[in-house]
Amino acid sequence: MIYTAIFIIFAAMAIIMAMAAIGTRNLIHSTIYLFVLLLVFSSIFIFLGSSFVGSVEILVYTGAIVVLIVFVLMLTGGNEDEE
Repeated sequence: MIYTAIFIIFAAMAIIMAMAAIGTRNLIHSTIYLFVLLLVFSSIFIFLGSSFVGSVEILVYTGAIVVLIVFVLMLTGGNEDEE
């Protein structure tokens, strides 16, 4: 029973972070939401018993991809189109 409640909380956090990541207009905020979303995904994997996949997701996606996106935003300026 408690495992189901914890899984539902993680799933709700994942849905909220995904909607926030695609819904915001600020690129830095979107990257932060993506970072939290990937951490929630890795915690779901770890919670389900697949600790290797969860730790690889933390290292590869959260550690490398999000840092790469942040560097690209810093180098390009991350200017948004104004309407």
